[in-house]
Amino acid sequence: MSAGTLIGVFLESVATHRRPDQFMIKTAQGWKSITAEQAARDVECLALALREMSVTRGDRVALLSENRYEWPIVDLAVQGLGAVLVPIYPTLLAHQVGYIVGNAEAKVAITSTPPQLDKMRQATAGLDHVRHHISIEPIPGAPEVPTLAAQLARGEALRTQEPAAFAAAVAAVRPDDLATLIYTSGTTGEPKGAMLTHDNIVSNVRACLQVIDLGPQDRCLSFLPLCHIFERMAGMYAMFAGGASIAYAESIDTVAANAAEVRPTILCGVPRFYEKAYARIVDNVRTQPPLRQAIFRWGLRAGTEMARHRFARTHPPAALAFQARLADRLVAAKVRARLGGKVRMCISGSAPLSPQVMEFFFAMGLPIQEGYGLTETSPVICLNLPGREKPGAVGPPIPGVEVRIGEEGEILTRGPHVMRGYFRNEEASRVALRDGWFHTGDVGQFDDENYLHITDRLKDLIVTAGGKKVAPQPIEARLKLSPLIGEAVLIGDRRPYVVALLAPQFARLESEARQRGWSFERPADLLGRPEVLALFQGALDTVNADLAKFEKIKRFALFDRELSQENGELTPTLKVKRRVIMDKYGAMIEGLYRGGASD
Repeated sequence: MSAGTLIGVFLESVATHRRPDQFMIKTAQGWKSITAEQAARDVECLALALREMSVTRGDRVALLSENRYEWPIVDLAVQGLGAVLVPIYPTLLAHQVGYIVGNAEAKVAITSTPPQLDKMRQATAGLDHVRHHISIEPIPGAPEVPTLAAQLARGEALRTQEPAAFAAAVAAVRPDDLATLIYTSGTTGEPKGAMLTHDNIVSNVRACLQVIDLGPQDRCLSFLPLCHIFERMAGMYAMFAGGASIAYAESIDTVAANAAEVRPTILCGVPRFYEKAYARIVDNVRTQPPLRQAIFRWGLRAGTEMARHRFARTHPPAALAFQARLADRLVAAKVRARLGGKVRMCISGSAPLSPQVMEFFFAMGLPIQEGYGLTETSPVICLNLPGREKPGAVGPPIPGVEVRIGEEGEILTRGPHVMRGYFRNEEASRVALRDGWFHTGDVGQFDDENYLHITDRLKDLIVTAGGKKVAPQPIEARLKLSPLIGEAVLIGDRRPYVVALLAPQFARLESEARQRGWSFERPADLLGRPEVLALFQGALDTVNADLAKFEKIKRFALFDRELSQENGELTPTLKVKRRVIMDKYGAMIEGLYRGGASD
């Protein structure tokens, strides 16, 4: 890969591979393939239309859209002009959108659907710097809003008039030019716009492709938000660089069905996706006849033992290897078939992955390459090496990236992947970038093989009233392995003991209640039953059994619904907003500390 800019990576891929299925999208008639040449033409036409709207180098263009074919087209058209894309999560509220567009001073706002346009108009009322709105889909009753199709048609005419204009614009883009502003989720305070250059992201793509092999034989099913740098880098730019095809899932809820249809070889997911898939498989097994359950458990044991030999880098006994081959045909192959039967690699990032979940997927013949990074680092810092994976670790630093452990165990990094700073926020930039190192805010340590282990977020560490430090994330991850628990939030900072707020998996709880003959009108009615509380206490007891005394969860309370993005409790990448939870459920927390707790 010789290109040094993001638009260069794409155009080089088009010229090299000329894929007939560069993109795949689901339509009413089924899956439709879009050729690399058609995509390149659309990128050029849109770029020329945006140029006619006076979008030039350094200008910001906001994009408020779900994943769809037009998303990369807009991104690449903006990159081709040397302008700056500002992606916005479609789940954000109008005031949140307004803050981002206002802070970035976007000149053009592109939206996907009529509701998203309404939100954008509300958000940008009074923002004079937003000169143009474009809608990907037609807007009934609003002919004054140009559609993306109209812009492509206009760009086609401009292309005929100036056939060399786009190539000239692309040639003027430099690796150190700003490529995108990505606003952090804002779990505390207002979101900050991380300034990533072309070289930041391209260097990260190059480094990752030295670790993971991607090629023209690959197809990625894309379902994580493209607004997030993980999916944009790993699920888009890296796929271009490797010559792979990209199919867009209809939604995160249709991943399994879409995978069965397009038969991907690569999946990029966050830990919550893999945890939910694990829970669904285990739940499904519970509904099978006893013989099938026994066969699954036998197959899982054999696969797990093989996975552990792989992690330990030891040769399995011949008898186990034979058993595992048979188990693979009887059990694991059927799990893989539900994902199309061709997945050869899963990639996990954004948060720590439970070792038990990772082990399960390996047992099913679905290797997961876990990595670590942040928005500000484009994003990958560390990545497990294929064939040398280690559950509980995120791998060694990728080529060209430096990592060291600073004060209080904080992970620091420097290299070409580190952002330029936060847009128009010098104070936040000074705090994050000190002495040439980016301070991640994560706590971790290296083992003797230079594999990094993430302990927790520095700001999330619980320091009890007795001065003991408790890392909540590993404990929360273990709690979520229970099929009854959807989310878990540990509380205990400056408190006498640790407590937990639990969001039940209500579908599983309902199923359990029906099997046991418990009457209820709505799932929340079950939460006060002593039998239900005993089930959750049992899940806590299982986790508590392996914890130090000061880490043990003394009490718990149950949310009466699932946590959601819509209620402001989860980030777009499904991480819990701890500060929001603590503020919103303060009375529930105080109740857990009223009257003390027994040892």
